[in-house]
Amino acid sequence: MGCFFSRRSDRRDRASSGPDDEARGKDGVAVGRYSWDLREKVDPKDYMLTGMKDVTAGRLPGKLNGQQFVIQDCENCNIYVFDHSATVNIDDCSNCRIVLGPVKGSVFFRDCKNVKCAVACQQFRARDCSKMDVFLCCSTQPIIESSSGMKFGCFQYYYPELTFHFKDAGLSIFNNNWSNVHDFSPVPGESNWSLLPEDATVLDYVPLPDADSEFSTIRVSTEAGKSIVPLTRAARGKGSDESCLIVFFSDDYTTANARKLIDKATGKGFVLIQTKEVSIRPEDVKRVFQSNAEGLSEFITKGQVVALELNGDGVVEACRRIAIEVFAGTKVREIVLSLEFLPRPTSPRTVWPFF
Repeated sequence: MGCFFSRRSDRRDRASSGPDDEARGKDGVAVGRYSWDLREKVDPKDYMLTGMKDVTAGRLPGKLNGQQFVIQDCENCNIYVFDHSATVNIDDCSNCRIVLGPVKGSVFFRDCKNVKCAVACQQFRARDCSKMDVFLCCSTQPIIESSSGMKFGCFQYYYPELTFHFKDAGLSIFNNNWSNVHDFSPVPGESNWSLLPEDATVLDYVPLPDADSEFSTIRVSTEAGKSIVPLTRAARGKGSDESCLIVFFSDDYTTANARKLIDKATGKGFVLIQTKEVSIRPEDVKRVFQSNAEGLSEFITKGQVVALELNGDGVVEACRRIAIEVFAGTKVREIVLSLEFLPRPTSPRTVWPFF
């Protein structure tokens, strides 16, 4: 056992180095001001929109920086949140149009009606809501409860900071379960939710910011071709019996390369069914890629892979040609396979590493 001795002067030195400043209290005793006392005070009103009617409101980039946000008791408003946040709760709103930048956690609508919105989040929930049109990017399965007249479409939006906001929120643009909705309170013989028309665009439901508003300086686009999140057909089904799986292995340009192939393939008339960004195990590589698995194990250690499913007659050969054309002479490592010839799970417990 050892002992530690301190001289009185040492204690004085440490005590005097703690506070950033000193003041005298009523009894003449020194009162220190510490660094946390000097932090900028947070006003809760900066993170709320409440009781608004017939106005355009929201937050510009950099105003939330990952904080929680609340929208409540708003009527007939256009609301634009061009920033990333932790969670967003939206309560008792009606006849509003809402755009939410990426949300790291949940977006929870409660007691809302006639709301049209574009939302990117990790979790989407709606309870006691009616007649909502939602353009959604959601990492997990969207959930509705005690709600009706809910319609969903694939998120289609762009503003310059959106890519960075997705990264700040920890969301992948390739993990989007927008059409895989779970209803906790189904009604026998009826459906509380459906899909928006396939040709629907955000602009049909949510207007661009007014020219005289503070948000008019944000360069916004609702065109599918400019959307940060790829437009997928998902639950709408497939128009052809032929589908193609394309897997991009991790490097600094995985996202850009995947988007490049998507643009080329959809430009030729093929349809993007679904996308996924996941980690895969060595045994998955052997099971899925079989004769193509040799040499791939080293690539999966570098990070997550991006998988795309494209559909259309002749899509397998077309994508092989596109890959050769676009990535010839580069170090891009991708693999193109026909889904028709991939092995199927041998039991219900088998989990696919992609879709």
